[in-house]
Amino acid sequence: MTTPTGPAIETRTGWALLLSAFVVATCGLVYELLAGTLASYLLGDSVTQFSTVIGTYLFAMGIGSWCSRYVRRDELRVFVRVEVLIAAIGGASAAVLFLLFDRVDDFRLPLYGLVLVIGALVGLEIPLLMRILEGRLEFGDLVAKVLTFDYIGALAASLLFPLLLVPHLGLIRTGFLFGFFNVAVAIALILMLPDKRLRGELWAAILVSAALIAGFFGAERVERAAEVAAYGDTILYAKSTPYQRIVLTKRADDLRLYLNGNLQFSSRDEYRYHEALVHPALSRVANPRDVLVLGGGDGLAVREVLRHQQVSSVTLVDLDPAMTQLFTASGMLSSLNGEALSSPKVRVVNADAFRWMRGNRRKFDAILVDFPDPSSFSIGKLYTVTFYRELARALAPGGVASIQSTSPLAAPNAYWTVSSTLEAAGLRAQGYHALVPSFGEWGFVLASLGPLPAARALPAGLRFMTPESDRLAFYFPPDMARRATPVNRLDNQVLVRTFEAEWAKVEG
Repeated sequence: MTTPTGPAIETRTGWALLLSAFVVATCGLVYELLAGTLASYLLGDSVTQFSTVIGTYLFAMGIGSWCSRYVRRDELRVFVRVEVLIAAIGGASAAVLFLLFDRVDDFRLPLYGLVLVIGALVGLEIPLLMRILEGRLEFGDLVAKVLTFDYIGALAASLLFPLLLVPHLGLIRTGFLFGFFNVAVAIALILMLPDKRLRGELWAAILVSAALIAGFFGAERVERAAEVAAYGDTILYAKSTPYQRIVLTKRADDLRLYLNGNLQFSSRDEYRYHEALVHPALSRVANPRDVLVLGGGDGLAVREVLRHQQVSSVTLVDLDPAMTQLFTASGMLSSLNGEALSSPKVRVVNADAFRWMRGNRRKFDAILVDFPDPSSFSIGKLYTVTFYRELARALAPGGVASIQSTSPLAAPNAYWTVSSTLEAAGLRAQGYHALVPSFGEWGFVLASLGPLPAARALPAGLRFMTPESDRLAFYFPPDMARRATPVNRLDNQVLVRTFEAEWAKVEG
């Protein structure tokens, strides 16, 4: 048996370095996507966060590329060190940012600091690789092959990240996994090109690999530690789904649901919110038989709908099957919603409400819209004139819709934008509000095709809504009174920007 020497080793090394270009490009884009996704999860406004993170990352890559000119010798050794550094910093970046979110005064400083450091290191990689390969390939062939592998790696990352990595591994495990891929490149090159000068780098790479593996398998503990610090209560349940992070906490008898860190309900006063969402609408429909609930995968709005004996059919459309399954299967949670999701009257559809409404041809006597606040453009599309036209088309004659519409006290411009948008869609809008201690003064809007009918009798057993509270809910004092607001459209999403600006003032 003969051992490959000379050109054979050079060819093998060349292909190994080209494969490294693919791996480092994939890893580099994953770190960029991790930072953008984390920023949008934790800070809201996904377009702004992704734009600023990507811009900062590309700027940092430019700095790294420019700095590569000062590496005059030992390019392979420098490249190995860069890989180990990227593995350590990039691999742990998601975990570090989660842990820092509630522990620092200005989260943007560590966020953009990490983006700058990782981007600069990634910017060093390709110039160094090209210089290492310079003697092994013709210049034209060199550039073409390196950039080809680089772009293929970028495509792989952009497909894997949303379709496989985030849904199945979550953000923290994804970071650790790709950090390991980076350090694996360094170890492979050290072993392929034995050099006594690289012993120190080999030991560093092995230690970083061990830390990344430990981090990967301990990711759930890291996430729990971050959430315990953020919520301050006992965490009963936490799960990342392809659509959101679901966290349930408990303190004494208070059960709370958070989606992506935003409070959705407190069991102590959720009845106020859900009674206010449901009963003013259904009590104004002569015979509410077919009801559509959009959002509200916790089943609490459905519970209130089923109090109306005339209702024979409820269709619940919620994006996340993990939510509806959780609030159906868990005894503690199903008791909270009165086992509403198991009722034979209820049909659960897990689908994107925007697309589902466009394909729907059925008419409903009442439609209850229980979406999260418009804190991102992906949710903001559900508050646009385009969506409300579909809502108007789905209303039966004499039907009434109720839309949760944020706080008219904390965010009055955002609140009244919902009314303006409903009216632009051809509906008549009537705002009302209720005090929900966990949220403060909260707003809703009733929408109908014609004049809004007077309220009929409310069902028995309500804890909050009465004929008197129903009447008072439609009075707005001057600090919450209607004002001129623009229409929220798909191409401007003015509501999201208004919502973020107003709540930023409230939250300081």
